Amino acid sequence: MQFNRSQEIAVTHDRGPMMVLAGPGSGKTMVITHRVRWLIEEAGVHPAGILVVTFTKAAADEMRQRFVSLMGQELPVIFGTFHAVFFNILRYAYHYTAANIIREDQKYQLMKELIERYLPDTDNVNDMAGELLAETGLVKGGLMDLSHYYATSCPADSFRRIYKAYNETLRARNLLDFEDMMVDTWALFKERKDILKGWQQRFQYVLIDEFQDINLLQYQLIRLLAAPQDNLFIVGDDDQSIYGFRGARPELMLGFEKDYPKAVRVRLSVNYRSQGAIVKAAGSVIGNNRQRFDKEIQAARPEKDPVDIRMFAGPADEQAAVIREIRRYHDEAGVPFSEMAILFRTNTQARGLLEKLMAYNIPFRMQDAMPNIYQHWISRDVMAYLRISLGSEARSDYLRIVNRPNRYISRQSMPDRRVNMTRLAAFYRDKDWMLDRIGKMAQDLAMMRTMPPYAAINYIRKGIGYDQFLDQYAREHRIDLSELIQVLDELQESAKPFRSFKDWEEHIRIYTERLKEQAARRRTDKEDCVSLETMHHAKGLEYQVVMIVDANEHIIPHQKALLDADVEEERRMFYVAMTRARDHLHIFFLKERYGRPMVMSRFVGEILMDRRVLKPGVRVVHKAYGPGLIREMGDHTITIRFDREAKDRRLDIRYCIENQLLQVQSP
Repeated sequence: MQFNRSQEIAVTHDRGPMMVLAGPGSGKTMVITHRVRWLIEEAGVHPAGILVVTFTKAAADEMRQRFVSLMGQELPVIFGTFHAVFFNILRYAYHYTAANIIREDQKYQLMKELIERYLPDTDNVNDMAGELLAETGLVKGGLMDLSHYYATSCPADSFRRIYKAYNETLRARNLLDFEDMMVDTWALFKERKDILKGWQQRFQYVLIDEFQDINLLQYQLIRLLAAPQDNLFIVGDDDQSIYGFRGARPELMLGFEKDYPKAVRVRLSVNYRSQGAIVKAAGSVIGNNRQRFDKEIQAARPEKDPVDIRMFAGPADEQAAVIREIRRYHDEAGVPFSEMAILFRTNTQARGLLEKLMAYNIPFRMQDAMPNIYQHWISRDVMAYLRISLGSEARSDYLRIVNRPNRYISRQSMPDRRVNMTRLAAFYRDKDWMLDRIGKMAQDLAMMRTMPPYAAINYIRKGIGYDQFLDQYAREHRIDLSELIQVLDELQESAKPFRSFKDWEEHIRIYTERLKEQAARRRTDKEDCVSLETMHHAKGLEYQVVMIVDANEHIIPHQKALLDADVEEERRMFYVAMTRARDHLHIFFLKERYGRPMVMSRFVGEILMDRRVLKPGVRVVHKAYGPGLIREMGDHTITIRFDREAKDRRLDIRYCIENQLLQVQSP
């Protein structure tokens, strides 16, 4: 096997800690498997003394299969996930079995029961359960003091009660969740030095893949396990750390050499995957991050097609362009559908694309579980309003909407399965203010009766006051209002082509059935399909053609990214998305969405103008001020002395880049 110099240094490293900075497409899996082989065949290490840890079972299985293929036989090297490795340690200590691991459905059911007890007014219980479980994992994986943890999914005191009740229930039932496997191993190692020593002697060499995704608890456990020899071989890329929401701590990789001053650092800086133009563009983006190891990724392949960056008037134009590109690549260039991917920041962006792909009979596979927007509780509210306006008397419909916004109508006023406005008014006949509210509701529903769905939804939002209800709901439940409004915007946009609720309802039924088919398709890889996936899910994958859609501010970087650290993670995510492409990369952004103006993502601007070329002494041309000389560069500002004015101007770098105001002057 031919290695480049950096790969060879990594593979043949003997003893002590080593950090391998492995850029996209640099052959890190090959390095890990060949290093294990070298340890066995050249360094005389017993295979059972080698532990290779990954973050997913799929990655562990792939690594194991590649190693077996390399060696031509099975050997007792351990390839496993953090959870599998540490559960195995607990199994030996406490005689646990698989029955002691709480199933995913059990975990969600338990959390939903706790929500009903401690947060009884929650509408979207399933979503809340997922958020609470994620936060519970963050607290455990970050070794956080619960009393100092500030919850984001619900009030802090409610979260603490739920957290404690959740863990007490697990203990009472002798069950563990995934985080407990590591928490309990940490406690075991702290209390039983003899057991720790036994495992340290068992695993003489420890190799960690995707180290940038490690959390604090995992890191502390690995440090204990690798001691005292410290034959710890970590492989990762700080530029691809995108799982902060799961507790990943890229700063642990950045600080590795402080914890291990004798660590050897090697860079795998040749990208064998992407053609030169893609590598260059990706480098111009990630180079804007400040908290990173300094590195320059080189392309092994020459530059081919430049990165295609285009703006579209709105979502419909963007979606039409995606369809055209897919058909052109498939029909004219012979690219298989499976070699094409459409990437987006969040899965809520996918609805319009899914419907377009369905309409053109283009086979596709959703790598993520895509939420059906029509099943969101906001959509169910809107549908209930529309059904009642068209004559529904179902109590379930009325209960959904009578107090959205709040009209102070009680459930007791609607005792029967069918609701009649006359009987409802009779219940409040001695309360004039309630009769006024009921009369206004009846008038609103009558107004909507002849409207097409798009106009009816607009009336629900503005005329009836549903937007104001969402504002109040978001404040009471500590939810980001913009996320709720986005659901409503997307729902209203979906209704635009339909003249009647009946036609729209039929479209929703067909769409829902197709979505179920897609959920089944995700479980098989046999069909030739275009992949639709979030940037998070795309990590580790590669395609001949990649299309990144909706590359706009507030989408990527996400509107929640307020701190510099958050923006840097968003930039890493965009970098990951770009480097999934081998041959062709398209980046699309919108001028307008939902009738509101949109701004190109700053990351797109960084492709168009590589900030790293802006240095003191470089001559530039500004669209408004003409040619000039860069005098100073700050973190956020650039000072230029313009020829026409013969004076210095201090400008915002980001604004100049986003709006393509500057160009480097040709010599």
